[in-house]
Amino acid sequence: MKKIVFTVTNDLNYDQRMIRICTSLAEAGYQVLLVGRKRKQSIPLDKKAFQQKRLNCWFDKGKLFYAEYNVRLFFFLLFTKMDCICAIDLDTILPCYFVSAIKKTKRVYDAHELFCEMKEIITRPGIYKMWKKIEKFTVPKFNFGYTVNHPIAEEFRKMYGMNYEVIRSVPILTNQLQTINHKPQTFILYQGDVNEGRSFETLIPAFKYVNAPFVICGEGNFFSQAKQIAKENGLEEKVIFKGKLKPEELRAFTPTAYIGITFFENNGMSNYLSLGNRFFDYIHGELPQLCVDYPAYREINKQFEVAVLVDNLSVENIAEKLNLLLNDTVLYNRLKANCQAAKKILNWQEEEKRLLAFYKNLLG
Repeated sequence: MKKIVFTVTNDLNYDQRMIRICTSLAEAGYQVLLVGRKRKQSIPLDKKAFQQKRLNCWFDKGKLFYAEYNVRLFFFLLFTKMDCICAIDLDTILPCYFVSAIKKTKRVYDAHELFCEMKEIITRPGIYKMWKKIEKFTVPKFNFGYTVNHPIAEEFRKMYGMNYEVIRSVPILTNQLQTINHKPQTFILYQGDVNEGRSFETLIPAFKYVNAPFVICGEGNFFSQAKQIAKENGLEEKVIFKGKLKPEELRAFTPTAYIGITFFENNGMSNYLSLGNRFFDYIHGELPQLCVDYPAYREINKQFEVAVLVDNLSVENIAEKLNLLLNDTVLYNRLKANCQAAKKILNWQEEEKRLLAFYKNLLG
């Protein structure tokens, strides 16, 4: 039985993409180990079809965390048997490269995004220079890889001549919504990381002009700032921060909303070429959504029309478009019906076929 090791820097209970990938491969007969981090607030790991390991660190964020985690990960991997190692994004790629070179095992790069082009990287020249050096050193040495959409795959081809596969991060198709008497409540939902570059600076103030509550499910590096923005605008009761929900809790909660939000600021190639998990999560929850008008979303929306697209993330324009979705029932019902059709095509049962074919070709 071939063993594949995947490496991330996050807490394993909340990574829906990795849970899907690891479960599919384990059920296909591979031995799978997912390695992540343990934080002070980490809850016990849920039992899965694959093995899980969390590494303890003294440091929780910043340069010292990444340095410590990479050293700990290197030594853990060095003494772990494997046939293939897969680095998830740049923040675990160095130990994966060195261990695979030492052990002469196959290595794979799974790029969830253009890491160096994220706002928190590209706006800090010293940090950007460091990560770009790591990218230039490692990525050309990973001949096998995949990413979440065609625009990002094309960037890797242009930058490094790598022909990476596309395996989209889409939910598992279930019949859950068809088996319950589902009536959405009139609140607007943002789910996912509460990070820089998600336009909370204009999104939250827009709710002064929108007659519906705003619920935020997630945490991240902009969480405290987002709370402060709500407070400064007198929206503490209207903007509700629920924090992180486990994947199964989020799947049950999402369909109870009325509208979803998928926003990324156009301040770096990573955001502009993004294809966020939440975009598909809303489709599977049959939620019409307000979404940025960027290439990957535009391409899907042209085919299925599941969202109202916006290219202006000002307070006034966000409020106007949200009120359009709240008040135009013909538009809303059309988008909702389109979600029902789209999720039958955009689902993990279809996407995992590409994943399994990739690893079969690589490992036999």
